[in-house]
Amino acid sequence: MNELISFLGPEGTFSHEAASLLGDDLVPFCTIPAVMESIDSGQCIKGIVPIENSIEGPVGITLDCLAHEFDLNIVGEVIIPINQNLIVNPGSKMEDIKDVYSHQQAISQCQEFIRSHNVQPHYAVSTASAAKSIIGDKSKAAIGHVKSAELYDLEILEKNIQDVDNNATRFVVLSKEDTDPGDNDKTSIIFSIYEDHPGSLYNILGIFQKYNINLTKIESRPSKQGLGKYLFFVDFYGHYKDNTIKKIIMDIDDNTYFFKVLGSYPEFK
Repeated sequence: MNELISFLGPEGTFSHEAASLLGDDLVPFCTIPAVMESIDSGQCIKGIVPIENSIEGPVGITLDCLAHEFDLNIVGEVIIPINQNLIVNPGSKMEDIKDVYSHQQAISQCQEFIRSHNVQPHYAVSTASAAKSIIGDKSKAAIGHVKSAELYDLEILEKNIQDVDNNATRFVVLSKEDTDPGDNDKTSIIFSIYEDHPGSLYNILGIFQKYNINLTKIESRPSKQGLGKYLFFVDFYGHYKDNTIKKIIMDIDDNTYFFKVLGSYPEFK
C-alpha cells in the first residue's frame, strides 16, 4: 500500500520537520504545486505544505492552489515553532562572518540580528540549500533549522536569532481521502461574494453568529479576476458532516457565487 508522504523540500527544513511528524516514508518536492500534484496523481497518499506564518502571514501559493488548481482535502494541521539559528563552518567565529544566506522568509525574520552584526544577507532557495552553500567558507554563514546544520556537519554559532520569539508556521496535511467527525474538529472553506450586494460579507459572517459557531481565522486573497475582487478563506469550529455545519454550508453556498469546502480535520494541540 502506498504510504508515501510528500513535503516541500529539501531535507533539513521546517517543512521536513513538520512532515516527519506524519511518518517516515517522506518524499521532498521543490515547489508547493509539485507537492499537491504528487497527491493528486496518486504518487503520494498525503502531503504537507505551509499555509501561514504568525509573522509573515498567509502563504499565497498554497491558498491559490487550493482555490483554483487542486481538489484536495485538508485532513490535518501541524504547527511548528520557528527558531532560526546561525549556522557556520566548524571553528568559525562571529567576527569571521561577512555574508549570511537563507530563504527570503528566514532573512526577513532575522533583520535585527543581521543589522546588529553588520553582515550582508543573500537569498537562497531554502534554508537547507543555504547551509549547503556555505560549506568550507568560514566567512559565510546560513540561517536555518538545526537539522540543516546536522545534515552538512556544520555548527550552530547563535541560537534563536529571530526577531520575534513566538514565531510559528502552520502547515496543512492534504489528501484525496476524507475524514470522519471527531471531538475537536475545524473546517476550512473558501468563497467569493456577489459584488453588487452591499453588506454581503457582513451577512455571511452573520450566518456563523446565527448558529453560534466560532471562527478561528478569516483571510482575504485577491481572486485574480480584477482589482477589488477577493476570495475569503475562513476556518471555524466543527466538521462539515455535522448537522449544524451542514446548515451553515448550505446558507453560505446560497449567498455566494463561488464556494468550496477545503476540508474538516482535528485541531492541532
